[in-house]
Amino acid sequence: MPVARAFRWSISATLLAASAALALGGCMQTAGPVAMVQPRADLDSMAYGQPYSAPQPVVVADGGGAIGALRNSFASAPAPMPVGYAAPMAPVRYDASYHLDAGDKLRVVVYGQEGLTNSYSIDAGGSITMPLIGAVPARGRTTAGLAGEIGARLRNGYIREPSVAVEIEAYRPFFILGEVLAPGQYPYVPNMTVESAVAIAGGFSPRAKRDVVTVTHTENGGAMRAVVPLGTPLAPGDTVFVGERWF
Repeated sequence: MPVARAFRWSISATLLAASAALALGGCMQTAGPVAMVQPRADLDSMAYGQPYSAPQPVVVADGGGAIGALRNSFASAPAPMPVGYAAPMAPVRYDASYHLDAGDKLRVVVYGQEGLTNSYSIDAGGSITMPLIGAVPARGRTTAGLAGEIGARLRNGYIREPSVAVEIEAYRPFFILGEVLAPGQYPYVPNMTVESAVAIAGGFSPRAKRDVVTVTHTENGGAMRAVVPLGTPLAPGDTVFVGERWF
């Protein structure tokens, strides 16, 4: 009897140990193969010039879970949108409809003809004088109209198919008189106002009337005079008169 009891206890202990081993082995089982990274070349290989072989890309088994969800999110993400860069815009010119007059300085370009390409000033008679074709009326014309007239004259016995461009190099000056510190003639600056013209002339004198001024505008041989506030725009060739206050 004691021998049989001892034998049964030994069998029970063996079965219990086997069950524990199986349970522990099941808990430690991984859901997929483990990723292994190959080591970089050692320092001796790098020092003696042996070529370095980069490790192969590691493939991680999906097996679901967080890794699979992360991979799916990258795969479904849209491709980055290419970015376009616009070329800088050319500066806007405001002299397309400007009517030329005496005192304007022009740059006339006749392509392929260096002897004709030059800067020309409109004289008191309203014309420019060019080689070959002589005086060309410019007063009252736009730059495009003057270029067409020059081209027509060159085409008449001088150049078969002339290509002409005209641009304003400097506008005719403006004049400011009356109660300012430095009355006189000054170069015109685009987008000028009466107020900026007064500032260029040194500002008002102590006796100046500061709310309105008189502006005389001349165009196509005719003159127009008006009493205007300080924010009024000026044109090339205008004359500004600052009056005197009475009290």
